Amino acid sequence: MLKMCYNRCYIITFSTKKGYYRHVMNSDRNFLATEPVGKLFRKLALPTVVAQLVNLLYNMVDRIYIGHYDPTGVSLTGVGVCMPILIAVSSFAILIGAGGAPRASILLGQRKPEQAERTLGNCATMLALLSITLTAFLALFGQPLLMAFGASPETVEPALEYLNIYLLGTICVQMTIGLNPFISAQGFTKISMISVLLGAGINIVLDPVFIFLFDMGVRGAALATVLAQTASAAWIVLFLIGKKTFLKIRRENLRLAPPVILPCLALGVSPFIMQFTESVLSVCFNTSLLKYGGDIAVGSMTVLSTLMQFCMMPVSGLCQGAQPITSYNFGAGNYDRVRQSFGVLIRTCIVYSVAIWTIVMIAPGIFVRLFNNGNPELIAYASWSLRIYAALLFLMGIQTACQQTFIAIGNAKTSFFLACLRKLILLIPLIYILPIFFEDKAFAVFLAEPVADFFAVATTVFLFSKQFRSALSGGEKGDLE
Repeated sequence: MLKMCYNRCYIITFSTKKGYYRHVMNSDRNFLATEPVGKLFRKLALPTVVAQLVNLLYNMVDRIYIGHYDPTGVSLTGVGVCMPILIAVSSFAILIGAGGAPRASILLGQRKPEQAERTLGNCATMLALLSITLTAFLALFGQPLLMAFGASPETVEPALEYLNIYLLGTICVQMTIGLNPFISAQGFTKISMISVLLGAGINIVLDPVFIFLFDMGVRGAALATVLAQTASAAWIVLFLIGKKTFLKIRRENLRLAPPVILPCLALGVSPFIMQFTESVLSVCFNTSLLKYGGDIAVGSMTVLSTLMQFCMMPVSGLCQGAQPITSYNFGAGNYDRVRQSFGVLIRTCIVYSVAIWTIVMIAPGIFVRLFNNGNPELIAYASWSLRIYAALLFLMGIQTACQQTFIAIGNAKTSFFLACLRKLILLIPLIYILPIFFEDKAFAVFLAEPVADFFAVATTVFLFSKQFRSALSGGEKGDLE
């Protein structure tokens, strides 16, 4: 049976005694290998940037509405101390998706579609198993974790209300975050974007209904998020078992096989560390700020961390847009196109990060008032601390572009080291070391972020300048060989 897939690739399906054998034969119209890189990057990056920004709306809209529902800031702080747990949950989905999707792209470039499809099936199974495990664990230990993560007796109640409802949708969160990259990796970034837009749209509509109309507060925000993620997960799974995708979830590929899943975990460990350590960082920041500045400092950190995510999400989206181009052409040996892809990516990331840094430095209060316009003390505190916390934001475009390109070409070792360097080796120790040398202890905690950024970016640029050139000139395949 011969059929056209998005007018991009031809798929020939053969019937055999063992089942179905699918071979993806790239035509001369294969857009990842033939279209001009700049044009292709714009086509793929725009939907992923939009998807990243909209995806952040899940938490951002919740916090905006909650901040206005309870002007005292208690509910907002309660949701804030939930964030380390929610970040940890999403990090396990990123471990699978961000590792499996580039692996599948490289295998497609190497003309190994069967292995790429087995990768997708194994990743889907792993996501389901992780969902069950995480839900059970957090149901048992949610409250002790919240207290350890910086909740006070006053804020633990709204935190528990949010978390207990959120856990009902853990499997949907895992499937949405973990499987959507496989859609982008095939070049279907518009479909990937729609999956995020669908969930975000539902979330935005339901939030005010549940929070204000039904007077459910933080419970309403959590319920709206669960329903939104359920819709997104359903859309993604239906697409990946449908007719348009050429990497399909098939029953025979769901059985876990170490040779298939382990390379995905190795490649995904770097983005996993980057995301999971956000959870650890939240704990470190919250406990230190609670000690030195009280609930007002923890509430400010909730605002700051959300704003930083919002500012950097487009950079992550740009990297996701470049990933299919980089990975596919690296697997196919088209190294000139890999260089072109990185050149376009790094220039775009630098321009964006400098622009957003300028806006944050000039008018931090505008961003802070999105979350709370009724507490002048919180607005004033978060405004000055934002300038300190984001002082070197303009460099982070370089950091992210280089690190994500290491992942795109299969270099798990270096990307893992860089993920550990910035947060585990530099930032976490600095949170506790810098207050020793400053009279204003809370200021010192916020200062740890830009100090760590400086050393992390310098190290990343040094390693990338040597290893990227070596990998391409020697035709090496990173850790895939």
